[in-house]
Amino acid sequence: MTRRQLIWSRILFAVYLAAVAFLCFGQFSNSQDVPTDLWGIPTDKVVHFLMFFPFPLLACLAFGGYRGKPGQAVLKTALAFLAGCAFAAGTEWVQTRLPYRSGDPVDFQADALALLLSSVIVLLPVLAKHRK
Repeated sequence: MTRRQLIWSRILFAVYLAAVAFLCFGQFSNSQDVPTDLWGIPTDKVVHFLMFFPFPLLACLAFGGYRGKPGQAVLKTALAFLAGCAFAAGTEWVQTRLPYRSGDPVDFQADALALLLSSVIVLLPVLAKHRK
């Protein structure tokens, strides 16, 4: 990864984090009516899943991508997963402190599921490449 790519990856990751924070902490009183569920899953859980799904890939790219041995890729992905979980837990904690929002442990579960699934998806091609 070139220095220019690294800088752009970090800018993209910072913009992503700001967008997630805006969505988690914003006050959206004029929002449109949305369906309460999508395929039997509450819509807000789907949104939480989609918000946190890109985190592992963007975090890993922001910190140099996948270079080196497979163990390093596994470690970097695990750290990205844990950082994502900390960020998700932090957003839920802050929401409990806001008068117009509420924290929900099930939101955190949706976030963590997205982080886990995305981490596995990101890591599989890296491990397959090293396996050859």
